[in-house]
Amino acid sequence: MAQHALLVVAHPRADSLTAQIAQRARARLVDDGYTVDLLDLYAEDFDPRTGPEDEPDWADRDKPYSPEARSHMARIDTADAIVVVFPVWWFGLPAILKGWIDRVWNYGFAYGRSSPRLGAKRMLWLGLSSYPREQFAELGWDAVMERQLRVGVSEFCGIKDASVEFVHDSLSVGPRGLAAADTALAAFLGAPAEPAK
Repeated sequence: MAQHALLVVAHPRADSLTAQIAQRARARLVDDGYTVDLLDLYAEDFDPRTGPEDEPDWADRDKPYSPEARSHMARIDTADAIVVVFPVWWFGLPAILKGWIDRVWNYGFAYGRSSPRLGAKRMLWLGLSSYPREQFAELGWDAVMERQLRVGVSEFCGIKDASVEFVHDSLSVGPRGLAAADTALAAFLGAPAEPAK
């Protein structure tokens, strides 16, 4: 049975390096036998604002969240692997992606149960940073973001098989950025890097 991946992309421009990397990731996943659900948060006009309907209710883990949040939860539920491709803005996630986590990875769904619902999934966070690798590491941002995403989100929600990778020098890296992303995805999939079609 084919495995299924949820590929999340968070960039407002369809011609961005982020979007190009997401398309290559999609092709690579398909080549590896995955079916792929491409979730382009901007193209789908996802609303990152959390209203009362999606605010966690600590007294009710079975709270019925909004229809939009529930539809995204269903997309996560069906995925065996989750790959998130995003630009690093202000040393963190873009607001639309942070809002997706806030609204959708919610109490009673992603966490708050004795048996983690998402525990069997695998996850790759692939961020594009404009900083050179050495400077990003020297400033400690690689460790901060890795801990926040791998531990603070993925592991907190029961996903133990999670990794965080970066494509650096994203404003000037050119084709090397695509190659770096290919390598990160190949490592995640446990296969040698091959250029995606």
